[in-house]
This record gives sequence, C-alpha cells and structure tokens, in this order.
Amino acid sequence: MEKRKLMRGSIALAEGAITAGCRYYFGYPITPQNEISEHLSARLPEVGGVFIQAESEIASINMVLGAASCGARAMTSSSGPGISLMQEGLSYLAGSELPALVVNITRIGPGLGGISACQGDYWQATRGGGHGDYRLIVLAPNSVQEMHDLAIKALHLADQYRNPAMILADAILGQMMEPVNLDPPPVEIPAKPWALTGARGRKPQLVKSLYLADGEMEKHNWHMYEKYQRLQEAEVMVEMDLEEHMDLLLVSFGSCSRMVNSAVALARSRGYRVGHIRPVTLFPFPGDAIREVSRCVGKVLTVEMNTGQMWDDVRLSVYPGCQCRLLARPGGAIPSPKQILEEIEKYIKAGDLLAKSVR
Repeated sequence: MEKRKLMRGSIALAEGAITAGCRYYFGYPITPQNEISEHLSARLPEVGGVFIQAESEIASINMVLGAASCGARAMTSSSGPGISLMQEGLSYLAGSELPALVVNITRIGPGLGGISACQGDYWQATRGGGHGDYRLIVLAPNSVQEMHDLAIKALHLADQYRNPAMILADAILGQMMEPVNLDPPPVEIPAKPWALTGARGRKPQLVKSLYLADGEMEKHNWHMYEKYQRLQEAEVMVEMDLEEHMDLLLVSFGSCSRMVNSAVALARSRGYRVGHIRPVTLFPFPGDAIREVSRCVGKVLTVEMNTGQMWDDVRLSVYPGCQCRLLARPGGAIPSPKQILEEIEKYIKAGDLLAKSVR
C-alpha cells in the first residue's frame, strides 16, 4: 500500500536522503534552502545520524569530505553564493573520488542576487565549477516526488561511481507542496574497501587528490575521464513526450519544464504537432536522444530560466542542419505557458512561410 503524504519539496528531498542512508549533514544557512537543514537538524538525531551547522560553506564541504573519506553517506545543501564557496572542496572531492551529495536550491544571480527561482547555475553545475578537469553527476528534478526520489538516486550513483553528485533545483521546487509516495525502495549501501576506517590488521590506506610522480596526474585524469564516459553510456535519464511527424521539439529542464508541459498541451489542442524532451540528468546529458529526435524534426526550441546555458548543450547535440531557437527568462523571470505557446506558434509559422517562399 502506498504511503502518500503532502510534502514541501525541500522536506521531501531531506527525507529521500535519509531513506538512502545519509546519516551526516553539514551545512550553513542561506535562503531558499534553509528548510532542508532545519528538517535534518531534527530528523538525523532520530535515526542515529549527525547534524552540524558549520561556521561557513567552506567548512561544510570539507566536513563532507572528511565523512565521505570514512565511507559514510554524507551531504550538504546551499544556494548560489554558498555553492560558489564550496567549489574548491568539490574539486577535492572529485579528485579524491569521494562520493557525496550536494544540493543546490538555486537563487537568482550573479552576485548576491535574491531568492526568486532561476536556472542560472547550470554552467557551474555541469562544468564542474571548481578548478581542474572533473565533472559532477547532476540531476534536475521537476516535481516534489522527484526531489525525494532523485536524492536517493544521486546518493546511489555517487557511491557507484565514487564521484560527488548534485541535485540542481530551485525555489519553486523547494517550496511547492505535492503528494509524495514515501514507500521506501530497497537501499543497499555498497562495501567501500577504499574507505579510511583505520588500519585494522592491514596496511594504512590513503585517499588523496595529489599525485606528484612524473605522469601520475595525467594518468589519474584519464582514469576519471573514462569514468565520466561510463556515466554517459549507462546513466542518462531523460523524459520524452513525442508525436509522429512533429513540427517542433522543445527542450527544458527542472521547474521550467512544468510550464513547457502546459504549453505543449495548449499547442496540441490547437493542432500543432510538438514534442518535449526533459533532461533529468544534466550530466550525463541526453545528447544522443536529442540528436536522434531532432534528425526527424528539424526545429528545436529550448526554454530556460537563464540566458541560454543549456542551449549550448542542445546546439552541440542536435542533428546537423537543425534550426535552434531559445526562449530565455533570466533573473527570476518565469516563462508562462501562454508566452511559450506564442513562441511555438511564431517558430512554426515562420518555417511555414519560408517553405512557401521557397516553393
């Protein structure tokens, strides 16, 4: 029997992390993600876990590094400026091949910005963000249910690939309330023979990101690159809502995809044949799926709450010769289904006029 409960997105994410076996949280307050740390401060002691409000975001990410190096499932959460302060620690985590969960409930920027919903942290999340040649596993929910479920998935992938994972959400998803199925899936935490558990009758182990021997760092970077390639081949998550003989394909992620879903329904009610692809994993990115669908469509419209950050990945992915347009709303502006529908109609009609002029 399903156990459903009306929950706020941030609380659902926190409960998902607990279900996945996360027992260590280290963080520092910043809106709009404070509900995560507030909830975990009460819940983790109930399940035998540890909650520490650190003195800064820099301290938080380094506490996560320490717990992860001992084999624990650990996490932190923050927003915009706080995630920026964690970049050095994230690079150290990736370089040391340590699994952990970092949650970014984004706010508008750049700079201090504000607490309105935005998707301006896409580049930071998907390009590593810190120094060096590394990538994060990045998952982008679009519902309260996915806030819960993808927290579990992120911790699983982090352990499986020994790599930090990030949930990239925003204030809409963090604050909205929806029914959530809380039936706990079977969760197994794998053995971690690499973890620093003390030299119990064996030689000491070493977790590090510093390789000084000649050629050693290059070898380590290629090793990590091969891991990212395995992720790309095996772990892409994408939602597709397609039709036959489509006039136009839309691409969006996160909370913005909810507005796009409504716009697609409106467009279809007016007779337009439109489809929608939603990347759930932003890294690995579903480039192959976009390429294959765009081969048959020829026109792609990307909708984002930024100036077109995912648009870069879409343009790299589409079939050669495919037209690409962008509907962008940065700085806390949210595209309405009506605005998206207007853009859909303009794009399709412009193509029809061009075809008529050619004939």
